[in-house]
Amino acid sequence: MHFCPIFAVLTKNLGMIARTLPLLFAIATLFSFTQCESIRPSSASTGLHVTGSVGEIMVVCESGIWNSEIKQHLDSGLTQFIMPYMPDVATFELVHRKPERFEGSFKRFRNTLFVTIDPNHTGDKGKIELRKSVWAHGQTVVDIIAKDYPQLLETVKFGIGQVHDKFDVNEWKRILERYEDRPDLVIGSRLEKNFGINMALPDGSKLVTNRTNFFRIEFPKTFRPMDYGSDGVDAGGLHSGLLVYQYDYVDSNQMSLESLLKARDIMLRVNVPSEIEGMYMSTQYVDYIYPEGEETSSADGKINGFDMRGMYMFTGNGKSGTGGAFWAFHFVNEKTNKLVCVSGYLDAPPTTSWTQPLREIQAVLRSIEIK
Repeated sequence: MHFCPIFAVLTKNLGMIARTLPLLFAIATLFSFTQCESIRPSSASTGLHVTGSVGEIMVVCESGIWNSEIKQHLDSGLTQFIMPYMPDVATFELVHRKPERFEGSFKRFRNTLFVTIDPNHTGDKGKIELRKSVWAHGQTVVDIIAKDYPQLLETVKFGIGQVHDKFDVNEWKRILERYEDRPDLVIGSRLEKNFGINMALPDGSKLVTNRTNFFRIEFPKTFRPMDYGSDGVDAGGLHSGLLVYQYDYVDSNQMSLESLLKARDIMLRVNVPSEIEGMYMSTQYVDYIYPEGEETSSADGKINGFDMRGMYMFTGNGKSGTGGAFWAFHFVNEKTNKLVCVSGYLDAPPTTSWTQPLREIQAVLRSIEIK
């Protein structure tokens, strides 16, 4: 395995992604979020695919709206960080386009947000609508409509969190659907035999470590432009994959963040050695990138578990080496009475966007099924 150096960066503002109950209440009272996928005709039957990169949202609005206070709320609400990674990994980046220039291939942009003032809109609340597969298969389109600027500002201000969540979920679901179209039957049968689970994997994945309680699966290397550092040397490729391990489940205390971290470090030390003798993968516990976690569930809602994200590094012999990011999903397989962890890892140059490979890991984790 090859891993890139980790660069020191500034502590991030954790408050950017904080949400409060009063805000959610305000959202509910200020506007209605309507899913109107069947209201307007879809042209997805043309078979066209989406354009744009994972992690991009095209905002279609007049320049006066884009250059107003509304843009500040779009920035803060849609460009949230996936915590706690270094360098920062934003869920989305915004691309602005004027309505009169929204034509051709731009209509197939994967994530499109219309922010519009319509004098014919009635009611004392703005309107937010969700549409899917409008101009291309898998496309997500959201409309924010208000009768005037004050109403539009209010709707964006208190509704942008829900808009972000709609784009956020559909981003990894789009990747998951692509993986499910071409299931890996070989790795799938081995996962089912060893762990009693299965999951959707990128085409071309390889099982490189096969032990009773531990698998390592490598994802195919992702194409990227050549990336040179200041010394003229290529900064290195992008490598990602999964660590799958299990151990006996005793009680619910094992599902706490600290207990899961302790078990993780034991499993990594035994099963993930470095290319340098005496060194092994471990978790980074620096304050500003200390691992974070929360309860979550699989895409079908049948598995409730615990997500954990953080940074790893190689250590040993009193030395510290290179590392990267991890995103893990822990759950109990009641059929085997085992606590199972599927942990994605990412090793990429800091100058390369981590959004796409982290989304791919997220899609795999959400796809897990107990067989």
